[in-house]
Amino acid sequence: MKRRSALQRLGSMSLLALPFGARAQGFPDRPLRIVVPFAPGNTLDTALRQVAEAFQKRVGQPLLIDNKPGGSGIIAAQTVMAAPPDGYTLLLANTSMFTINPHTFARLPYDPDKSFRPVTNFLGASMVMAVNNSVPARNVAEFVAWTKSRPGKVSFASFTAGNSSHFAGVILNQRAGIDMVHVPFNGTPPAVTNLVGGQVDAAFLPLLAVKPQVDAGKVKVLAVTSPQRSPLMPEVATFREQGYPDLEIYIWAAIVAPAATPGAVVDRLNAEFIRILQSADIKEQWRAMDFEPLPSTPDEFTRFARADSRRWAEAVKISGFKAAE
Repeated sequence: MKRRSALQRLGSMSLLALPFGARAQGFPDRPLRIVVPFAPGNTLDTALRQVAEAFQKRVGQPLLIDNKPGGSGIIAAQTVMAAPPDGYTLLLANTSMFTINPHTFARLPYDPDKSFRPVTNFLGASMVMAVNNSVPARNVAEFVAWTKSRPGKVSFASFTAGNSSHFAGVILNQRAGIDMVHVPFNGTPPAVTNLVGGQVDAAFLPLLAVKPQVDAGKVKVLAVTSPQRSPLMPEVATFREQGYPDLEIYIWAAIVAPAATPGAVVDRLNAEFIRILQSADIKEQWRAMDFEPLPSTPDEFTRFARADSRRWAEAVKISGFKAAE
């Protein structure tokens, strides 16, 4: 039913009613670039490369991935803002860039609503709280008790400062009355490496990033941020089950273009990405990674992001957290 409804919405778009030449004047006729706010090897990197492969098969042009990590996504955002608004440079925006940064930074060099034009939502995923094997805890309650016995000595990693993985630790600190020290990294791989090596005690990361280490017996997972337990780790309880409903966090990524990108170009991109995200191949590949395709129209994404932003605004206010300028 959901698939049919999505296709019906697509069918109603003027995009499909116009000849291709009138829509985008031959777009695209050369490779496209998608700028991402994380380092190569991130778990999202795998998903994006799968979509890029499908995009080239469908459209006949490569979708080149340009990694611009750091700065809570600001570096990637500025790169795309400075690009010609012709549809050939896109941004993979994430939760933090569009719905957390506006509430944690006093000043941002971009405006999520005015600096970009949405193409489609992309994917959604939950995170897990993982700990080094040396941590003597099997669940969140035991971890909190252990942390309270070691004031100022327990650390947690995020895959970048100001991101949802960082903010998850801030919320846990506030809700549990503990004082974990935040250690940010530029991307998921170095965060995992330092967690396994014991340089940090805990980390909030996508499940896929730590599952191989869990399977190898190198780290433990204490909780998942999803509303329900993950089918990939059904034995691990959710934060809500363990008494922390505020840590029910759904992270997402979306594809956006510079604000002045022509509507016909955005329509073409939206149609192609939706078809790819609805394909059986992508659904099957992402199911194994605990990712969910989130195809949408630009308007649907705008409503989704604004609702998520309101949620984070409340969480930021309660925590009192502000990013360093």
